[in-house]
Amino acid sequence: QVQVVESGGGLVQPGGSLRLSCTASGLIFAEHAMGWFRQAPGKAREGLSCVTWSGENTDYAESVKGRFTISRDNAKNTVYLEMNSLKPEDTAMYYCAVRSVGQYSFCYGSWGDGDVFGYWGQGTQVTVSS
Repeated sequence: QVQVVESGGGLVQPGGSLRLSCTASGLIFAEHAMGWFRQAPGKAREGLSCVTWSGENTDYAESVKGRFTISRDNAKNTVYLEMNSLKPEDTAMYYCAVRSVGQYSFCYGSWGDGDVFGYWGQGTQVTVSS
């Protein structure tokens, strides 16, 4: 049984930083690309970033490019999202997901809609407010 668990969310002031972590178990973690998504109340889910199985290649949404950094440690079955220069509009529930469809080791195609990710965590809340 695949389990995906996020952690690291919280309340942070504008301009601050947070690092989210996500651990996946029940699969061969190193074979799968991983993604981070978020959803704010009343808004559609947004794909933020994807990292390939090796960690060598990454992709970002324009809204977070230059502020967020995705990375992974396959020895720990963990993927991270380092978030800097946070803004109030970054407030959302943040989700980690395992790519399980198609060429699931890579971030090819329209990964941002989330449809190629088959395993999701419960989310961790990030609130950016003074």
